[in-house]
Amino acid sequence: MDVFQMERSGHGSKRIRKPVVSFLIAFCLLYIASMFYRSSTSVLIGEVSRDIITRGVTENVTRCSETESEDKHSSGTESMAVEKFLGGLLATGFDEESCISRYQAALYRKTSSHKPSAYLVSKLRKYEELHKRCGPNTESYRRTLKKLSSSHTNGTTDCNYIVWTPSNGLGNRIISMASSFLYAVLTNRVLLVDHGTDMAGIFCEPFPDTSWLLPMDFPLSDQFYSLQPGNVHRSESGFSPESPLVDSEVRPVLRALPLLDPIFPARTRQSCFPDKEAVFHHLVRYLFHPSNQAWGLITRFYQAYLASADQKIGLQVRVFNRKASPVSVVQQQILGCIKKEKLLPQVDEQKLIASPSKNKTSRAVTIASLYPEYYESIKSMYWMNPTVNGDVIGVYQPSHEEVQHWGNNIHNLKAWAEISILSLSDVLVTSSWSTFGYVAQGLGGLKPWILYVPAGNRPTDEPCPRGKSMEPCFHFPPDYHRIPSTKERPDAGSPVPHVMQCEDASNGIKLFNS
Repeated sequence: MDVFQMERSGHGSKRIRKPVVSFLIAFCLLYIASMFYRSSTSVLIGEVSRDIITRGVTENVTRCSETESEDKHSSGTESMAVEKFLGGLLATGFDEESCISRYQAALYRKTSSHKPSAYLVSKLRKYEELHKRCGPNTESYRRTLKKLSSSHTNGTTDCNYIVWTPSNGLGNRIISMASSFLYAVLTNRVLLVDHGTDMAGIFCEPFPDTSWLLPMDFPLSDQFYSLQPGNVHRSESGFSPESPLVDSEVRPVLRALPLLDPIFPARTRQSCFPDKEAVFHHLVRYLFHPSNQAWGLITRFYQAYLASADQKIGLQVRVFNRKASPVSVVQQQILGCIKKEKLLPQVDEQKLIASPSKNKTSRAVTIASLYPEYYESIKSMYWMNPTVNGDVIGVYQPSHEEVQHWGNNIHNLKAWAEISILSLSDVLVTSSWSTFGYVAQGLGGLKPWILYVPAGNRPTDEPCPRGKSMEPCFHFPPDYHRIPSTKERPDAGSPVPHVMQCEDASNGIKLFNS
């Protein structure tokens, strides 16, 4: 077991909200991915019509031969199977009733143009076999527990593990779990996650015939949560191979690795992810499936407000400091974004009723925000005035919690439902610096418009430029990723391939295809 992200939680306890080792792993993977060769392109998954997905093959209204009809039906069935398993990304063999979303979520989204590589699919199947052999309640796991409980911790075990523990909000957690999982896959380790009580029951189990949940009787759990930040080696200059990740008591089992060593062959890296901008997209779709309780929230909202719309638009508004970013200024920024990028039609304040039109488009706007004011403003605008082109605009908000409730299971359940609802959009606007938005765009395979939340008394001239990559931004990469000759972050024209500055965080870096 190698990697930890620590947090103390509980009544009256101090919460450590700083990203630690898991985000260093995220950077490690970003750095590793940046060394991929510049080559292959993605193969497009066959498009399947919405009618075929939801109701089976549509009736052929033209006259055709029986053979042609059978061929089309066979083709449609095969396409449905490809879509159901996300091009081979998802494994077969699950009890579908225990996690309805695993195979149904694809019916609510457009087919992704980012197909997982055959090599990635094979690595995932091998990992599933490893997890089944080494996961909780297996003989290998029990042997490891005995070694942990013994005073004689020297020697090797047949299974190695990574233990993930929670910190920060749900978006940060999902990204760091995905990063930890990829590290586990590439280093033949088993990922165990401690979801605690505030994430209990919001995700399905991702691996067949086993669990990724850290058992409650795991002998080192108390030591994990009793660690102070100083006990975990964390340095902006990078890892030292000699430094322990935790205190010396568990060092023999939890040995540190030089994370930036070139331990993954270039061929492996390239074969896993030929599409540099789809790394997180594949990982998050593979790992994170809404539980049946969460899926109920998602589908009820979708069927009530989104299903009949011609276009679904997601708008995520994350304001970190309400005093620095007044409501009225953020509202102006949102309206400026809508107008400049032509995301919604303008309203006609001179008319009381829209002009008759045969080609009206219905658009459903989902607003995800802790606060209700932005939703109320946009909803009122499109209710009080017709649109200039006659389009019908519906504006909806699933919830407005007002504050982020740390350690609250229902809050995280709602957050996960809203992330998933946003990912079903045709058009997505996310807020700068928001990991909540990063997860939504990754799930949906969407390049979002990035809403810059202004700090001050006036909106910006560029309210929401289009993102160039759907990968999440790593906000605080360690200094060792600066270009040696200039000590600057990599940007366009950088000698570090496929890694450039984030659109929404000047100090951050992310993956790009070019």
